[in-house]
Amino acid sequence: MYTLKSEIAATAAALVVEEGLEYGPAKRRAIKQLALPARTALPDNDALEDAVREYIELFCADTQPAELAALRELALVWMQRMAAFRPYLAGAVWHGTATRLSDIYIQLFCDDPKSAEIALIEHNVDYEPRTVTGFTGGSVEALSLSSLCQALNENIGVHLMVYDHDDLRGALRPDAKGRAPRGDLAAVQKLLSIPFGV
Repeated sequence: MYTLKSEIAATAAALVVEEGLEYGPAKRRAIKQLALPARTALPDNDALEDAVREYIELFCADTQPAELAALRELALVWMQRMAAFRPYLAGAVWHGTATRLSDIYIQLFCDDPKSAEIALIEHNVDYEPRTVTGFTGGSVEALSLSSLCQALNENIGVHLMVYDHDDLRGALRPDAKGRAPRGDLAAVQKLLSIPFGV
């Protein structure tokens, strides 16, 4: 069924896939592109994710699976490097909607919030600390870096979101679609063991 929200979602989905925009900015840009009032009701993230999946199936079915696998491989490298901090993969790379323009989001659950940053410094990793809104709604520190993905021959943004160890309790509840909202090292390795097209 056609609705204004579905048109916004379809327009935003193209921006997510073709330009690598995050969901929020993509929805706002879609409103402008469609010349709609700024207060127009926006589709929720689940509706946008569905539209992104449809767009990928229509326009990127031949390239996206390999790009997604390359990003998951790179995520796994960083998860192994940060294994001491209980890393979980989240976002488009976890959910399977990522393309070569997508960033990687890894959530760390630390006993000491500074320990992950110290580990990066000790390994001479060039990163930029920022404060972002986390999945709990509060502010969390993100350690953002750029990492070469050799399979794609591109630098990919990797964001290590630093959470308190106690946040892990609520982090594994299924989302609105009944899926795990994030996955640990074993879960990502399992995803990579599934052949394309399954």
